[in-house]
Amino acid sequence: MGVAAGMIFITFEMTAAAFAGVDFFSPLRMTGATVLGHGALESSYSLGVAGLVGLLVHATLSAVYGAAFGVASAVGPLRRNREVLLVAATAFGALLWAVNFYLVIPVAFPWFLAASPMVQFIAHTFFFGTILGIMLSVRLRVDRPAGESTGAGSRYGDLGLPRAS
Repeated sequence: MGVAAGMIFITFEMTAAAFAGVDFFSPLRMTGATVLGHGALESSYSLGVAGLVGLLVHATLSAVYGAAFGVASAVGPLRRNREVLLVAATAFGALLWAVNFYLVIPVAFPWFLAASPMVQFIAHTFFFGTILGIMLSVRLRVDRPAGESTGAGSRYGDLGLPRAS
């Protein structure tokens, strides 16, 4: 689910870049440059290579961050309450943004400082964190004590839909 949320995230970033008048593929180039070096940001550098590496790096990081949050959400109060899970996932996205933009990027990848902080905040918080929370809340079974009703009746699932018999 982290990869799926990450693909929504990067699609938002690329669309936002295009609307801002920046190259549509610049978010992928920037991400690819974390492995390929600063030269990947140059238009003379192969877009195919920079874009593919950027996509692979982005998918890998999304998988790692998504898995970390998924493990944390599989236990305790996050698993029992979908609203709490959604708020926690959104906060997790905001935390990723803060750590990335205030600790990692200024030291290791300064070219990301050219990206709009507001767009990055929205991307990390809502287009990764919130989306991840929505996906997990649909996927994870809400734990309830035996005999406790969901309010929709025992023949209905968590979403109020009839269960297959």
